[in-house]
Amino acid sequence: MITLTPVGTVRSSRTGLEDDDWDRVTARIELAPEFDPDALAGIEDFSHAEILFHFDRRKESEIERRSRHPRGNPAWPKVGIFAQRGSARPNRLGATIVRILRREGRVLEVAGLDAADGTPVLDIKPVIREFLPREPVRQPSWVGELMAGYWVRP
Repeated sequence: MITLTPVGTVRSSRTGLEDDDWDRVTARIELAPEFDPDALAGIEDFSHAEILFHFDRRKESEIERRSRHPRGNPAWPKVGIFAQRGSARPNRLGATIVRILRREGRVLEVAGLDAADGTPVLDIKPVIREFLPREPVRQPSWVGELMAGYWVRP
């Protein structure tokens, strides 16, 4: 058994799990009270952070354990839950790389966090270039179609 304790909470104008336009969202991650503000010290020296969070609004009955058409679209191939990034994952874990806007005390303001208001944050990690893929990223063509409206620049 693994027990994770949230390190913070998302504060955002988005209250639901809509699929698109996440770049238009500015969110605040408020650290849990047990963390000192200096837990975020130095994060503002990075341009991006990876946010790990829990899709807490997904019910157990919604969890996928096999293949499915992404977003229920039969035009896209049926692929396993581990070959897509949907929120109905077995452990309901989300991970997104966000742009850091600023830090103020125990609050980190970010852009592009695809998590709704009240979502528990499990970890915050700076994006370090040396941990990014060292070779070109390959993906099926349907992924580009699926993601076409996900990140829309204002």
